[in-house]
Formats: sequence, structure tokens, C-alpha cells
Amino acid sequence: MTISVSQLEEARRALEAPLFADVAGDTSVSFEFFPPKTPKMEEALWETVKTLEPFRPEFVSVTYGAGGSTRERTHATVARIQAETSMPAAAHLTCVEASKSEIDEIADAYWQAGVRHIVALRGDAPGADGFVPHVDGYTNAADLVAGLKRLHPFEISVAAYPECHPDSQGSAADLDNLKRKIDAGATRGITQFFFEPETFFRFRDAAAAAGIKAEMVPGIMPVTNFASIVKMSKLCGTEVPAWLGRLFEGLEDHATARQLIAATLAAELCRKLYAGDVRALHFYTLNRAELSFAICHLLGLRAKAPVAAAVAA
Repeated sequence: MTISVSQLEEARRALEAPLFADVAGDTSVSFEFFPPKTPKMEEALWETVKTLEPFRPEFVSVTYGAGGSTRERTHATVARIQAETSMPAAAHLTCVEASKSEIDEIADAYWQAGVRHIVALRGDAPGADGFVPHVDGYTNAADLVAGLKRLHPFEISVAAYPECHPDSQGSAADLDNLKRKIDAGATRGITQFFFEPETFFRFRDAAAAAGIKAEMVPGIMPVTNFASIVKMSKLCGTEVPAWLGRLFEGLEDHATARQLIAATLAAELCRKLYAGDVRALHFYTLNRAELSFAICHLLGLRAKAPVAAAVAA
């Protein structure tokens, strides 16, 4: 019997150690949540928070609705995480539909609540064709970063786009914008989600070539609902590879199977990023713990007893 080169390659892979065997567990992680709308959703969020807390994340962030629509709920969620858990909380803050004084007041309230980390974003106005700055507001994310730094010595994360922001005029302009945010005082970039490791590696190389020295942290979005992820991807400029659609074909009525496939794909992506010397990952949890928990475990991280809740200096 003649064995082809491709068969030999598959046999080699099958005989190798499992993909996740003895991963060192030296990856730092962070998690994103969104503020709950109802008591039931709040209960689910706090179950997720408590489930993921033992991984001792670098920080957890809480999103901010379009046009500031979740301002109070975001603040309440961030303040509670900061007060009642051991995890450093980071609040999302945008430039949308607010003056500089209003945004500064919100940021100062976070500082007074012990929050030392802001995720600074331009944001998108609800229902608008494009971003329109408030007449007395911050004009963009770099302007917001600079304003926050003048107010308090916040740690600041900003958005990064491996496949370019939808409003961008191209990759060079996109990297220029990212560099302005870093130069204004941002600590790191957190990327929009993507589905293939080469997408991140190309972006990381391009950022370095553009003189950006800050850490770029990959954003990981486990896919549990393919139709939803297609809609989200169109909004943020992420390419959905054809193979991803084929893997979710026919699974509309099979939620458990979708979860297994989602965990497999996201874990494999993280493992390949790890092989490319990535040691920090940011998970878009959608307020659900199980997939992020499983992936962290596969990467060698182990849940530990939470440390005492942090007290801000």
C-alpha cells in the first residue's frame, strides 16, 4: 500500500503529544462582562464573576452601552466588582454624547470608587451614520486618553483592530491612530476578535514596525451562535472565514454541540497564539463562564482560592 505525504503528515500529528499536554500555565488572562439589565441577568453575571475569579485575572472590564445608555449600570457593576472581589475592575468609557466635563466627572467617580483602570474608546453614537463628537467633548480616543491621564494616573487600555476599524481609511491610517492612543498614555491595546492566528501575528508585526511598543493583547470571542457572530463581525470589520460557517452548519438546534465546537475552536486559536509567544489573552465572555473557564484550564491555568478583595491606595 502506498502512503501519501498528506497521510504521513496526519499520522505524525496523531502520534504527537496532545495539543494541550503540559502547557506551562504562564498565560495571564482578563475577562470582559456587560452590565446586566434584569435581576436574573445580574444573578447570572455574578455567578460568572465568581466562577472566573479563581483564575486571578489581570483585570476584568465592563462595557459601556452606545451613547452612554448603560452608564449607571456600568458604574454599579464596576464598583461592586472592585469592592467585593479580588479582581481589579476596568470601566469602559467612550466619547459619545457627553462633554469633557461630564466624562471627567464619570472618570473621577470611578477613581473615588477605587477603580484605577479605564478602557478608553471613541464609541459609536446609536443610530448615527458615523461618529460625531460632542461640541464640548473629546474628539477621539487619543484625546480621551490624554484627558484621563491629566485627571488621574489611570492605567488605560485602548482598542486595536487587526483587520482595521470599519471607519479607517486603511491599515496605515489605523496603525497611526493606534500609535496616537499609545503615545497619549495608553498602557496596552486589546484587539477586536478574530478567527485565525495569522491575523494577529501580521497585526503584531505591523504594529511593531510602526513603532508601537505597547503590549497588544488578543481579544478572544468563542463562537456559540454563528448567525450572531456574522452580524457582529460585519459591524466591526472582522472577516469570517468560510470554514467557520461550514463547521456550524446544521447545528441551529444543537446547543450542546455548538458549545463543544466553540470551545474546541477558541482553545485551538489560543494554543496557536501561545505557540507564537502570546502570553496574555482577553476573553469576551458575554457573561458566560463555561467556555472561558475550559480554555483557561486547557492552557494550564488552574483555579485557585481568590485572594482578599483589593483595596485601592
